[in-house]
Amino acid sequence: MHRFDWKVLESRHVIKNRCLSLRADRCEMPNGPILPACYVFEYSPWVNVVALTADEKVVLVRQYRHGLRRTLLELPGGVVEPTDASPVVAIKRQLREETGYTGSTFVETGVVSPNPSNNNNLVHCFLTTDVELAGSPCPDDTEQIEVIVMPLIEVIERLVNGDFIQSLHVSSLFLAFHNLGKIHLTS
Repeated sequence: MHRFDWKVLESRHVIKNRCLSLRADRCEMPNGPILPACYVFEYSPWVNVVALTADEKVVLVRQYRHGLRRTLLELPGGVVEPTDASPVVAIKRQLREETGYTGSTFVETGVVSPNPSNNNNLVHCFLTTDVELAGSPCPDDTEQIEVIVMPLIEVIERLVNGDFIQSLHVSSLFLAFHNLGKIHLTS
């Protein structure tokens, strides 16, 4: 426990259903003030993947995102379901469902927080460099997905130009590019 950590005095769910869980915590700060309601969105862990083919093309998806009311270019990924034994099992399932691609070697490149101020979940970022098309995508009923296979250099250019705006995907791309040796750190 860190000296800046808040003490949770009471928790209650404001709303909790299949789509949304919002918790209100009554908290005491280390310097004494009591905060009557600190709201926390409760989510399952999420996963995403930078999936490369043998000829260095990245498997991407384009889909509608209602929060922004825009169709975006993104990485495959989604929720770790209760039936998934681990995040790596979840990302293998998500990649197959959304794109029809499969891979055998998945490396976790990092774990990031979507928004630590009011979200409780983490995102597991993966890289796989041996994907192959194994069949047709099987998206959920609420998903309309276009699969796009793009040369790695074009993905890097589009990232720099701001074509990827989903912050969790931007961070995952950075971690994957570092893992692939495409980003060189100097001291």
